[in-house]
Amino acid sequence: MRAASPARIIPGSTRPLYAAGFVTAFGAHSIAAGMGAQSENIGLTLLNLGMLLAVYDLAEVFLKPVFGALSDRIGAKPVIVGGLLAFAGFSLIGLWAADPLMLGLTRLGQGAAASAFSPASSATVARLAGGKNSGKYFGRYGSWKSLGYVIGPLLGAGLIHVGGFALLFTALSVLAAATAGWVLLRLPRLEPVERVRYTVLDLAQQITERRFLVPTMVLAASTGALGAAIGFLPALATRHGLDTLAGTAVVSVLAIASVITQPWVGKRRDLQGISDAAGMRAGLLLTAAGIGTVAVAPGSITVFIAALLIGAGVGMATPLAFAHLADTTPHDRMGRTMGSAELGRELGDAGGPLIVGGLATLAGLPLGLGALALLISAASAPRLRRDLPPQP
Repeated sequence: MRAASPARIIPGSTRPLYAAGFVTAFGAHSIAAGMGAQSENIGLTLLNLGMLLAVYDLAEVFLKPVFGALSDRIGAKPVIVGGLLAFAGFSLIGLWAADPLMLGLTRLGQGAAASAFSPASSATVARLAGGKNSGKYFGRYGSWKSLGYVIGPLLGAGLIHVGGFALLFTALSVLAAATAGWVLLRLPRLEPVERVRYTVLDLAQQITERRFLVPTMVLAASTGALGAAIGFLPALATRHGLDTLAGTAVVSVLAIASVITQPWVGKRRDLQGISDAAGMRAGLLLTAAGIGTVAVAPGSITVFIAALLIGAGVGMATPLAFAHLADTTPHDRMGRTMGSAELGRELGDAGGPLIVGGLATLAGLPLGLGALALLISAASAPRLRRDLPPQP
């Protein structure tokens, strides 16, 4: 296999990648919220609901590193386009979502498809940035992905209210197919980089390197905080006398803070106004402070303060973690690295709400939130040796 030519950013070529990031986040969270709200109407027990919620993430946990490695081997563009088209196809099965079995097959297929185009998209952003503007481009990419995570439940609930699950799955199918076409037309094909053979020992050393482990831990912690906040901050708002609209507004504050912060932090990083190590640590501590605020002093005002702090903290930590991975990973294993890092995000996305919910069941919500705040603070302790230069 011949060496890849240097990547060059064509104006507008990264935008379909941002759309792909939005699709996977929006798809996961819109359906999850809808199943919770409609579980009785479609005959789901709590056990069945839990299984259907988990199957999407389960597919991603197992398949993201696999498809990330495949994008290294054959190139990212066919993996992204194929994954998006598969997502569109599996979404159509959801037209029969009144049957729990068909709903489960839809979720499993969507998770498998997202496992293909999500890490390949991250790797392509890294390749196109070329080690020069990684913060800028991952700031934008992360901003759109966070938007999908946060507004997915709101948009999903609205579509289900208007036209049931059929309308939601139709919208997802059309969105994924349109994004696939956009990628096909606008994204340049990046030739696979000449592969270097690695031994099992080499692979073990790579995944235990601090430059990989620290940013991946940051991604897991920040995504765990985001997942917990989306679920529990609205619940806290209603507990303290606010109505449903106000609970939705809390999520909107978090979303706006994250969406605004990520591009700004990414740009500051590229201008060397903030280091990766200091910025990731500050982002996690800011996130922990937001969660700790409502753990110690829950109230109608503090939930909004917490949402602002969490959104800004996640928005600071996420693009810096991805940009650090991009700049310190050789191009021949970029897809596999991004797939493994996305795996860390999935574990955090599942673990954050589970930790809070489990401890809240035993000893109350403040204790669950407080424990999560301490864990996120602890995740900020491991340090990078230094901000390493880009890899060849």
